[in-house]
Amino acid sequence: MTLHLRKLSVGTDSIDNLATIQAMRRSQRKERGEPAISRHVTRMWPKRANELLANSGSMFWVIKGVMQARQIILDFEEVYGEDGIRRCGILLAPELIPVVPRATRPFQGWRYLDAKDAPEDLHELSGEIDPAMPASMLAELKELGLV
Repeated sequence: MTLHLRKLSVGTDSIDNLATIQAMRRSQRKERGEPAISRHVTRMWPKRANELLANSGSMFWVIKGVMQARQIILDFEEVYGEDGIRRCGILLAPELIPVVPRATRPFQGWRYLDAKDAPEDLHELSGEIDPAMPASMLAELKELGLV
């Protein structure tokens, strides 16, 4: 069974905003002569990293209290900050895949997410959903079982 992570996307207000920020950071890495990858750095290293990589686990992004998109986790790497502390760099595929929005309670850090609890990719339900609908409204409709 596939295992995923879910993470709050602090400071972003939409999938497009998150994509723009990540593209900017990839460009900055490239300018510094580093690999132009999408990477999220976190303090804690997942103890279940092998499970996350074994079946192409994803990072599910929670934006403004709603799980809205995912990115495939490619690998993990050690990252040392200017303070010398070891951190975990989660290497992500550049593509953000919209998912059926789901309201989520606040949490700190990241959390594991079992495949059975993960929302479906939005394109799988595209015939039923107006793409202009706000994510929070779509999440409410999903909770009510209307989509």
